[in-house]
Amino acid sequence: MKLFRLAAVLGVLAGPAYAQMPNLNLLQEGPGKTPEEKAAEAEREKAYKETLKKIPDSKASNDPWGGMRSDPPKQPAAPKASAATSAPKKTKGGTAAN
Repeated sequence: MKLFRLAAVLGVLAGPAYAQMPNLNLLQEGPGKTPEEKAAEAEREKAYKETLKKIPDSKASNDPWGGMRSDPPKQPAAPKASAATSAPKKTKGGTAAN
């Protein structure tokens, strides 16, 4: 029973230590590409870029809800005279009917 406890304690202590070990890759990268593979890849890349150039630019809006919105609010007209230069109108005595 002591042996089992000792093994369990060592297992519990070794777990975190094992998790902290770095993952080393001692192998070099895979075999390089042959000249034919490099040429084929360059040709595919060239064809891809040419295909991208053929796609037309989208000029129209892609807003499906555009027709549902109301027109944007109009800008208010600029004031004709500043408030400091125009004197407020005085009314004759009495109370306001508002």
